[in-house]
Amino acid sequence: MADIGDVMDLVPSWKRQVGVSAAVLPGERVDAVAVGEVLGVPVAAPVADQDWLGLSSAGLRAAGMDGSVGRTLACPVPGGGLAVLYGVGAVEDADARALRDAGAALAAAAKDYSRIALVVPEGTTGADAAETAAQALVEGVVLARYGYPVLKRPTADPELESLVLLAAEARLPAVAQGAERGRVLARTQSLARDLATCPPSIMTAEVLARIAPRLAADCGFTAEVFDRAQLRQLGCGGLLGVNAGSTDEPRMIKVSYAPSDRQAASLALVGKGIMYDSGGISLKPSDAVHATMKNDMSGAGAILAAMTALAALACPTAVTGWLMCTDNMPSGSATKLGDVLTIRGGSTVEVLNTDAEGRLVMADALVLATEEPCDAIVDIATLTGASMRALGAEIAGLFGNDQPLVDQVLAAARHTDEPCWQLPLARRYRAELDSDVADIKNMGGPNGGAIHAALFLEEFVGERPWAHIDIAGPAQNDSPKSWRPRGCTGFGARLLTRLALDFSKPKPKP
Repeated sequence: MADIGDVMDLVPSWKRQVGVSAAVLPGERVDAVAVGEVLGVPVAAPVADQDWLGLSSAGLRAAGMDGSVGRTLACPVPGGGLAVLYGVGAVEDADARALRDAGAALAAAAKDYSRIALVVPEGTTGADAAETAAQALVEGVVLARYGYPVLKRPTADPELESLVLLAAEARLPAVAQGAERGRVLARTQSLARDLATCPPSIMTAEVLARIAPRLAADCGFTAEVFDRAQLRQLGCGGLLGVNAGSTDEPRMIKVSYAPSDRQAASLALVGKGIMYDSGGISLKPSDAVHATMKNDMSGAGAILAAMTALAALACPTAVTGWLMCTDNMPSGSATKLGDVLTIRGGSTVEVLNTDAEGRLVMADALVLATEEPCDAIVDIATLTGASMRALGAEIAGLFGNDQPLVDQVLAAARHTDEPCWQLPLARRYRAELDSDVADIKNMGGPNGGAIHAALFLEEFVGERPWAHIDIAGPAQNDSPKSWRPRGCTGFGARLLTRLALDFSKPKPKP
């Protein structure tokens, strides 16, 4: 393993954060442009004259600027600096999703600059329009400029250092609040990307277990780490069974956030933390998918990252996370096909495919979550290729045993533009998981793999309201898309944060 020094060096998005602030827009826009700085100027559709730059609407259209989201036009400003006109679409359509994409386009156009100032669009509707716009723009700019330079030689490419949002004085308090919220959430998702992007020989379960307490000390939550001996005492046979072929020890990391209100609603989060998934004895083919399997801990990474935002955003919900961390490797000691593992609580599982390992480690955590008071459980995992086959690489699969809870997840997904699509928890397929030698087996038939995985997990939540988010598709991008980079996306970090912020107890079933 490489010499990593301080483990926090592995999460540069945390150590080196972008400075975000708000300021009053000068009466003359040209005065807002400093030498060596970019000024982003919103252009709505249909385009209007930009007199301060000497550009007519006809001239803008001729240059390709029609005001649509994603369009940009760079113009030098007298005296130095650069103005980048960025399209925000029609005013009535300028919602958070559009403005997040518009901010990403601006960031790409200003990729050679380390300091950006941007004018927040006016005229958007809604009581909190200025705050929402500022938050979305900050998320779009910061997330689009994400990079992971830890293992590269230093380059001359500038990193984003500061982002200033400019608005009329009357809107400034709302803009400042939205900008700060956007800064926290962009940092959250960037951290999740760092954790998943770091190579698996460096970002082991033990290293993640060293990072978590450091983040907890900074961010107002607690982190408790369980090693192999403690996992044996707890009877976590799923996690230990997956770890059996590895030379690296497993870790379970329990993270907890408590608001000041002791009567607050409580939410349990369970994350798959397979630091690298070779498939175990059921070895994956040596193809491009195998090379991405460092992202198999993206669920655990999303939860840990979300925990860092809760105190900063005054989350009213108590949140406990269970991060189940190990790699899945083949060796003489690895779990074999046909072996039976005993999960926390005593249920036995026949292992018919060691590449269906995520559900095994999560089963232990789901049982542990039911043993503590909580109003609902949500798990998140890069669990099945079947979900990606059904929904593509940009949409997560969503299952649950409680429709109001599922609806809360869907609402959080819409707010954050981390899309989920509900799939059926079709219990007619449950018999396909029956085993001749154990309580359940970890594989069903050749079809409906995402449903089989969800049905397996449901076995371990009892009567607790529960939802399952399968992020096998959107955890990884083959090419950059707006504010989503090529590689590990950090999908789920902002979604879980929003879910916790807005969470309400599901009503008891009649």
